[in-house]
Amino acid sequence: MAIKRRIFLASGAAVAAIAIHQLVKMQAGTSAGVVNLYSARHYDTDNAIYEAFTKKTGIKVNLVEADADKLIERIKSEGANSPADVLITVDAGRLWRAQDAGLFQPVDSAVLKSAIPENLRSPNNLWFGFTKRARVIMYNKDRVKPSELSTYEDLADPKWKGRLIVRSSSHVYNQSLTGALLEKHGEQKAEEWVKGLVANFARSPEGNDTAQIKAIAAGQGDLTLVNTYYLPRLAKSNKPEEKEIASKIGVFFPNQGKDGSGTHINISGGGVLKTAPNKAAAIQFLEFLASKEAQQIFAASNNEYPAVAGVPVDSVLQSYGTFKDDKLNAEIFGRNNAKALQIMDRAGWK
Repeated sequence: MAIKRRIFLASGAAVAAIAIHQLVKMQAGTSAGVVNLYSARHYDTDNAIYEAFTKKTGIKVNLVEADADKLIERIKSEGANSPADVLITVDAGRLWRAQDAGLFQPVDSAVLKSAIPENLRSPNNLWFGFTKRARVIMYNKDRVKPSELSTYEDLADPKWKGRLIVRSSSHVYNQSLTGALLEKHGEQKAEEWVKGLVANFARSPEGNDTAQIKAIAAGQGDLTLVNTYYLPRLAKSNKPEEKEIASKIGVFFPNQGKDGSGTHINISGGGVLKTAPNKAAAIQFLEFLASKEAQQIFAASNNEYPAVAGVPVDSVLQSYGTFKDDKLNAEIFGRNNAKALQIMDRAGWK
């Protein structure tokens, strides 16, 4: 079993006390046999990956879990004394924030370069994507026909007025999608798209991705934008009411066809920190995340698409269909997040 010290960051004095305690414990374990991981992935199923890594290598995983922005600020405040070796988070926007703060160091690994496609990693090899998340259109099967759907851009058409619901623009998932469209179409057209989207809202943005799915199943709207892995969670639930919700929802992959750019793909990924005290172990850990063994656990446990080719997709997720990915490098729309949020604010996406 991997040895994990799991900390959920609180606030105020409690954070300071926990941070100091954890810092002392981690610094006591800076050796080739330890990797200190700061992770914003809040999935207990990832434990199986850490345990498999320890079983294979003998390297123990010390784990600190918290929101990505809190972890980034913590690493910055710890400075050169940070015990952290690896930062893992979700969404390229957050990886970009860590990169922009100068927290990562480049990793020259033939294993990672071979396994992880170019569009899913930093061009400078500062971070690597280990899972893929498709942001798709989900719709109420009784109220929308798949033949009516086509592209992200089409969602701004007035035909969808009063029928679209989404989560807040403050969430990085929507910022990244808008950042991708900003890169493709330029600022003016991106803002026109957001204005069209806002004009079609059935209600003010609220809730997370799961809340959007439940709302369209209940008829509060007809369609929404969400990440794919949320629906299999409901479909596999032990609660009959959640299975019923999932049965009402259809999945549509936008921007397909010969001339389509492909469905927007975001990532969960990580990199080795510039101040990592256990650099060799940290690189070994990242290489393990790109292995078929770890990729299969990612795919089976959290319904995400593997980043590595040839790894089977979860059967429920696979049942929603195959699709063409957008090959835009994740660093680009991550870098565009701040500008995307400005556009969303101007256009009234709250």
